[in-house]
Amino acid sequence: MNRPTTRGAGGRFAVVSLFIALATVVFGAGPVPAADAGSWWEPTARPAPDSQINVTGAPFKGTTADGKVRGFVDAHNHLMSNEGFGGRMICGQTFSEGGAPEALKDCPEHYPDGSGALFEHLTGGDNGKHDPVGWPTFKDWPANNSLSHQQNYYAWVERAWRGGQRVLVNDLVTNGLICSILPRDRGCDEMDAIRLEARKSYELQDYVDRMYGGPGKGWFRIVTDSAQARSVIEQGKLAVVLGVETSEPFGCKMILDVAQCNQADIDKGLDELHALGVRSMFLCHKFDNALCGVRFDSGTTGVAVNVGQFLSTGTFWATEKCAGPQHDNPIGLATVLPAMTEKLPPGVSVPSYASDARCNTRGLTRLGEYALKGMMQRGMMLELDHMSVKAAGRALDILEAEEYPGVISSHSWMDLDWTERVYRLGGFVAEYMHNAQGFIGEAAQKAELRRKYGVGLGYGTDMNGVGGWPGPVGPDAPNAVKYPFRSFDGGSVLDRQVTGQRTWDLNTDGAAHNGLVPDWIEQIRLTPGGPGVVGELANGAESYLGTWRSTEKHEMGVNVAAGQPTSASTSEWWNPFVNYSPGRALDGDTGTRWASEWSDDQWWQVDLGSVRRVGRVTLDWEQAYGRAYRIELSDDGGTWRTAWSTDSGNGGYDTAEFPSQSARYVRIHGVQRATGWGYSLYEVKVTRS
Repeated sequence: MNRPTTRGAGGRFAVVSLFIALATVVFGAGPVPAADAGSWWEPTARPAPDSQINVTGAPFKGTTADGKVRGFVDAHNHLMSNEGFGGRMICGQTFSEGGAPEALKDCPEHYPDGSGALFEHLTGGDNGKHDPVGWPTFKDWPANNSLSHQQNYYAWVERAWRGGQRVLVNDLVTNGLICSILPRDRGCDEMDAIRLEARKSYELQDYVDRMYGGPGKGWFRIVTDSAQARSVIEQGKLAVVLGVETSEPFGCKMILDVAQCNQADIDKGLDELHALGVRSMFLCHKFDNALCGVRFDSGTTGVAVNVGQFLSTGTFWATEKCAGPQHDNPIGLATVLPAMTEKLPPGVSVPSYASDARCNTRGLTRLGEYALKGMMQRGMMLELDHMSVKAAGRALDILEAEEYPGVISSHSWMDLDWTERVYRLGGFVAEYMHNAQGFIGEAAQKAELRRKYGVGLGYGTDMNGVGGWPGPVGPDAPNAVKYPFRSFDGGSVLDRQVTGQRTWDLNTDGAAHNGLVPDWIEQIRLTPGGPGVVGELANGAESYLGTWRSTEKHEMGVNVAAGQPTSASTSEWWNPFVNYSPGRALDGDTGTRWASEWSDDQWWQVDLGSVRRVGRVTLDWEQAYGRAYRIELSDDGGTWRTAWSTDSGNGGYDTAEFPSQSARYVRIHGVQRATGWGYSLYEVKVTRS
């Protein structure tokens, strides 16, 4: 989820002000084969009355001449956000047996004139009041700047599909603290909300199937592997992937720096999510948790989220100077919305931050590493957005050590300097749904990289994610959409979208709901530089499936050193209660380590038991790491040869890769320490390549 601008908050709205800013952040193509004759894309029974689709022509299906699917990918959406946050943050439902009249209703507290909708007021959507009536008039909502109303009604999603979208990632989302502040219909346990949203997603699939004549006949298909997704797209339908974006997955929150979960909780949670069909997820979102530190929010929102973090965890964000060119967002100043500080305990205030300290001190924790490796073992894809620079860098180190391609940035919440590392692994990148010019401008920044790696581009609408969407450009703008228009493949014609008595026009209404995504893409096409970007978007579905397929095919490297005898030049001995012996670097426990005495010339080695092929050594350094060191190999333990060396080690996760060769013994030989301590390794992994 992304962020709107909060305004107009007074002291009497302190709680709601805090909630608002928290909530707003929790969340030229060639033609392809046309569909077969017939109207399989038209339902046999639709609720009456209901929304119109306003698209004619057959959805394209099949593949191109070179066997690739075509179509857009919305890599970040929240179809069931109305079921999260206690059930009353997003007003209106995604579907209902009674159709739009029943589904598209405002929240009870918004009646009779919207004056009780403090969330809507403070996010700027209605200037104090709004007409709460949805069907049939829709006078004031949904709108591009109305952040508490349903944008993903099923018929609007259907129009996005008819306009060329072929993959949709439905991120199940909630936040326990926000839920606790809001009016609500249910409890605030985050995993309960995730379970409910997953169930409702499958119910939506059944709902669409019934409309189209029975099981499997509808266009909305939840998929759990890339082959299934490809098959769905080849049929011309929409492949829906389940993801998770929540602040405390598996109960892994942190209170006063103490983790509230353990490895067993993580294993149980990942198993449950995988069984539900979830194939991608965020490890942290907005609040630092027991798994990782987050990328900051800026301005008023940053203050509110920081206050929320304190209320949830007992700690504020802590910053430090960044170690590299990447940096987190600047944190908003505590003076922006002083009313928010009224919720803090007496004597507690939001800290100030040095302008040159732009990075979160919190990175990927050991529990976070365990969760990431658990995702890798289950073939799940990591969402990198919302991770602090420190956490994202460590995650990428781990992924690179395993050559694991399953990494995604889905809505412009990652430092762009990480982009090539993502592409090099085989990952996928999508941009937030900015206005047409902004989207084209961001796309241009990494266009050369996409050409280099031969990948397409995605967008993340973040619909129902309270982020704010492109506004109207006016009917006379140079890139105003001229209705009706043709879809990017040329096979369908789209007119203005009509629901009830309301007709939406992107030029005058902006991107008010998901059904206007095809109109937004047409506006991109009409903007200078846009046709090429639309062509890249049309390759998005294929690229996303490529990342997913590579993730499924990946085989975790076997540590040939596991369980084998180790030795070292020395082992630290000063603490009689802690064992720093060399075997600690091969016990599979990242909480233990080998540590040498405090001098430069030290080594650690393992006997593989027999001659093995060796081509890669991965080192998980403690803070006491080697600046200069060598990887040495031997057949007999007496004569050594250097396979790899460096004099610029930087600690963390180091991967030494070299031409695969035979050896029985592997030695890490320290030449120069980076600190005043010795050398210290949490874990060593030796693989063929």
